[in-house]
Amino acid sequence: MTHEDAGHYALKHPSGTEINQQIAERIKAAVVDNMITCKAAHKIADELGVKPGEVGVTVDLLEVRISKCQLGLYGYGTGGKVVKPAKVISPELDATIGKSAVNGKLACLESWKIAKELGITRMEISSACETLKIKISSCQLGAF
Repeated sequence: MTHEDAGHYALKHPSGTEINQQIAERIKAAVVDNMITCKAAHKIADELGVKPGEVGVTVDLLEVRISKCQLGLYGYGTGGKVVKPAKVISPELDATIGKSAVNGKLACLESWKIAKELGITRMEISSACETLKIKISSCQLGAF
């Protein structure tokens, strides 16, 4: 989606895609200023036992914006992203990201797995990726 398409999130999905009412009610309860945080969307997925992508589709169909990406990539006001390149990357992290990246991209879900495996924050993963010039792709919620 381009910035010009902002606010037309439902257009990302095939005509006739239906809203999951159970997910929709939970989203509506978590929305502030027509936005839901990445963390809140993932919490809904966990609590309902659905994939984050299902929550993401419902978010789109409700024309709600996702804010405060847990990797720091989008949703932080006018600046957009808050992640900054890492000054130092451990050899272990460098190697782990290198093994997991495909064609210069690291999937969002894979970045979360690495953070958990290495006991570091998700922002540390995205910060390392910024330095390594590796693009994080395939948002679990479908934002990118």
